[in-house]
Amino acid sequence: MVHTLGTLIEDSKYKQALKEGDVPGLVGTLFQAVTGNLENPLEGDRKGSYEVINRDAALRVCEAFMSSPSGNVKINTPRPFVYISAEDIFRPVIPARYIETKWAAEQGIELMMVNNPAYRGVYMRPSLVYHAHHRPLTTPAAVLLDLSATLHSKLPPTVPTPSNILRTLGSAFSLPASIDAIANALTVPPIHVDHVAEAICVVLDSSANPIRGVIGVKQMRELIGWSESAGEIRAGSGWTR
Repeated sequence: MVHTLGTLIEDSKYKQALKEGDVPGLVGTLFQAVTGNLENPLEGDRKGSYEVINRDAALRVCEAFMSSPSGNVKINTPRPFVYISAEDIFRPVIPARYIETKWAAEQGIELMMVNNPAYRGVYMRPSLVYHAHHRPLTTPAAVLLDLSATLHSKLPPTVPTPSNILRTLGSAFSLPASIDAIANALTVPPIHVDHVAEAICVVLDSSANPIRGVIGVKQMRELIGWSESAGEIRAGSGWTR
């Protein structure tokens, strides 16, 4: 089972703006998300839709999955439940409740499986997921974030980086927790949607050595054969950079 349902912004019009390359529309929904002045795309009170869509829906689907019979197929390895979560890089542009509900879902799923070895929870945490054709507005941001992550990874540990400076300032002056998210955004590279999909396929097919737990961008790259030193995917994986 792979659970992909989720919302980054409670006003779902941002998805259409990304698809159509509508910059004013995207900026408008982001501004409304930050200020809390959102239109209601659902019937009734909007408050709590992050909790309903990102957290509760995943828990209900997982419950149904764990109660479903495997039929006549004999399964010798733990059945995987893959939840598409997220890396903490979007605050403060996106409300903190987005990442809080994503990670709350992870914890809830894991609690269901603690005493049930017949299942395994896998929590994919992509960063910015981009696609040049389906979501053209993500490409410029992906280029900048990839450049930032590359520069941070190449600098010697003794050299102060923007990410380290932000973390130090945040700790010294008790700045908002969103400082950590900004620092993460500078160091965690974006990932193409196809690479996320292929990593999920590897996770599902890992019957000999079942993969479980949190899978970040680095682990996703490793699963699909990414060579960090060469900055590309090794031949044979089906993907190139």
